[in-house]
Order: sequence, then structure tokens, then C-alpha cells
Amino acid sequence: MQTESYLAKEAWDLLEASIVYFQGRPVGTVAARDPYSEALNYDQCFMRDFVSSALLFLIQGKPEIVRNFLIETLALQSSEKQMDCFNAGQGLMPASFKMESWEDKQYLVADFGEHAIGRVTPVDSCLWWLILLRAYVKATGDLALAQQPNFQHGIILILKLCLADRFDMYPTMLVPDGAFMIDRRMGVYGHPLEIQALFYAALRSARELLLPNRRGEVFIQIVNHRLMMLNHHIREYYWLDLKRLNNIYRYHGEEFGESAINKFNIYPDSIPDWLTEWMPEKGGYLAGNLGPAQMDFRFFSLGNLMSVICSLASNTESQAIMDLIEQRWHDLVGYMPLKICFPSVQDLEWKILTGCDPKNVPWSYHNGGNWPVLLWLFAAAAQKTGRPELGWRALEVAEKRLSEDEWPEYYDGRNGRLVGKASRKFQTWTISGYLLAREILQNPQHLALFSFGEDPEMQQWMSLAHELR
Repeated sequence: MQTESYLAKEAWDLLEASIVYFQGRPVGTVAARDPYSEALNYDQCFMRDFVSSALLFLIQGKPEIVRNFLIETLALQSSEKQMDCFNAGQGLMPASFKMESWEDKQYLVADFGEHAIGRVTPVDSCLWWLILLRAYVKATGDLALAQQPNFQHGIILILKLCLADRFDMYPTMLVPDGAFMIDRRMGVYGHPLEIQALFYAALRSARELLLPNRRGEVFIQIVNHRLMMLNHHIREYYWLDLKRLNNIYRYHGEEFGESAINKFNIYPDSIPDWLTEWMPEKGGYLAGNLGPAQMDFRFFSLGNLMSVICSLASNTESQAIMDLIEQRWHDLVGYMPLKICFPSVQDLEWKILTGCDPKNVPWSYHNGGNWPVLLWLFAAAAQKTGRPELGWRALEVAEKRLSEDEWPEYYDGRNGRLVGKASRKFQTWTISGYLLAREILQNPQHLALFSFGEDPEMQQWMSLAHELR
């Protein structure tokens, strides 16, 4: 096994080599630099991929690339979107961009999903953009950038897009399949946890960044109300542990009116067989999705870890999530941290949910594959809950394989022992995820760039609600 310092140097060299330059300025990093495979869209800079790299650059005192990225992607927010028949919502951020040249001039060309597999619009891009803008301001103190009229306008456009009235009664955000990190059909249509956690963090970021002028105050009030409702909804209805599982098992269906206990009409028979044995005595997690007569009982790592980091999960729930990961280490961490979801869907269910997707076969890619990029989120959650030893343990597992396997995008197999069949090598967010995890574990103060404590507005609201009872 190579030494830690050698691994870190190799990773930094690879990260530096991935930087994209536009008109002589660094503006992002390419998704991958695999010499063995056709580039396809891996030569582009993806919004979600760049986040871990951006946080690293901020930590290392190299904010210029992050500033440039924020400025250029904001400009792309208003660029023309070439969709079939329809226009994307105003305020949408691109999934990715690339640099092209015409007549000796350079241009950044954005992809809002019109070129993506399945033509899926990226819901998470604008949420990550707000989270990253806040991190940049906290790292540099450059609040003036966020207060520029074009940035304030961009923030409000995102809020209008996310907070628009819909035929939906829940405070959660309704999104289609494939609209976030799980970017292919995986049966996550509705109100997936990952988007709700990012939505919550993005709203809290926007609240800090909005100017307290007349327009800003209006949106701050709207954001405060949505944050309180969203926080309560997720903690109340998404939480799963053995006690809650027993309650669901004894639910009565077809309940009507305000006194209904089974508010979403979840049928006890929908509890999967694997869960009754897999749920530990101590520990729990937030369900993957929730809707009428539907609860997705799968464990989704990014949503749960982000819920810990942004305090969408309570302190007690956050500790229980870490308890569950520790007790189900072999399933969720295995030979390469960290499984994107557990368990995989198989057989007829796989055919129905994925549309017979050959890339999402059981225990591969987004159907139970292991993704090293999740290492930084796990390290952050471990550090935030006062359990950094779990983060170090996962980091040591990753170090045994990553460099030797040439920094692949994902791993296959129930325990992550196989390099992903269609995995790109020298994947940038695999590299940056490893480096960022190490930085977070070595220096806990870096958490402040992207994490949140309990929302004081929520605490006041809960205190008032308790008094009214």
C-alpha cells in the first residue's frame, strides 16, 4: 500500500491536471480524464461533480477558480436553452458546460439536460450552486460578490423556480426520475430524500445570502416558512427505526380526516422482507421517498448524509444514522466506501423500476453500486456527529484500492469489490472526494463551509408550538 503522503500528492497532481481554462482563467474541472475510454460528456464540467473540487480549492486558499465558476455558471443561467418544443424554467442552472472555440473565440456551452441520456432536467444544479456560493463567501469573506445585483437576481430566480406553486400539498420538492445524482430511471420519482436535503441546505444558504432589502425580506419570510414546514415534514414522516417500523406494521389503511394516524395510507404489506431483519435494534435512517401509499424503504446514502450535515435530521436522528452505518458496515461501506443505495432492486422489480437498464443491473452503478465520491460526505457526517473514527476507518478502506485501481468512478458488486463495468478511470470527483475527506477529518473547522447547525428559526417555532399545545 502506498504512503498517505504519496497518495495525496498523486491525487493533487491529478486534480490540478483536470482544471478547465476559459479565456486564460480557471473555471472548473472536467468530469474525468480516462485515457482508455471515449470522452463522451466526461470532458465537461458538471455542477454536482465540481462541488467537492471547489471546496478543496477554497480550503487550500485558491478561491479564484470557484469565483470564476460561480460567475460563469450564473451567466449561463440566463442563456438560451435549446429544448424540444419546450423552454426550461427560468432560473435553471446547467447540469454541465464545456469550452468550445469558433473563429478564434472561446465560448462556454451549457447543457441543461437537452443532451443528457433521457433528456432529464437537472434539479440539483441550482441547489448545489447556492450551497457553493455560501461556501465561497464563508471561505473568503467576499460577501460583495453575492450582493451584486446579478447574483441577487440569480438567487431569487432559483427561489422562484423551487418555491413555485404546484398541484402538490407537501413542503417537499416534487421531481422526476433521473434529476439528481441518480441520473437514470431508478424508481425515485416523487419526493426523493436527496433533493429534499439539498433543497433544505440551499434554502438556508439563500437566506444567509439575500440582501435585507424590500424584495429580499419578502423571500426571507417565504424561505423561513418553507424551512420550518420541510424540517417538520421530513423528521415526522420520513424517519425509520425499529419502533417506527413496528408502528407501520400495525397501521390501519383507508383512514380519513385530521385524526388519521396513517396519513399517507402506507400499507403494512409494503414493508419489504429484507428490512425486518436488516434494521438494527439501535439506529435508523430517513426513507428514500414518500408519497400517497408509497414509502421507499431503501437506504440512500447521499440524502441521509446530507441530512446530517445540514441538520435536516435532528441530533438524535443523526446519531442513529451513524449507528446504522456502523452496524451495517459490511453492506454500506464494504470494500470501497460508500454504497449509493441499499439494497439493489432485482428481477421483475428491476425490469419495472429501471426499464431494464443494462447499466443499472443489481449492485452496479446507481442500483447499489459503491461510489468513492461519497467518502467526503461520510467524513463530514462522522465529524459533525463527533465520530471521526468512523470517517478514518472508511478512508483507510478507500486508500487500499483507489490509486491501484486508477481512481474509478464507481465499483460493482454487493460489497464493492469490482471496479465498475462501465466506470471511467481518473474520475475527478473520486479524486477530490478522497482529498476532501482527508481535509475534513484532519481539520474539523472546514465543516463550517458547508454544514449547518439546528435552525434557530425552527427552534423558536417549535417552542411556540409547544406553548400553544
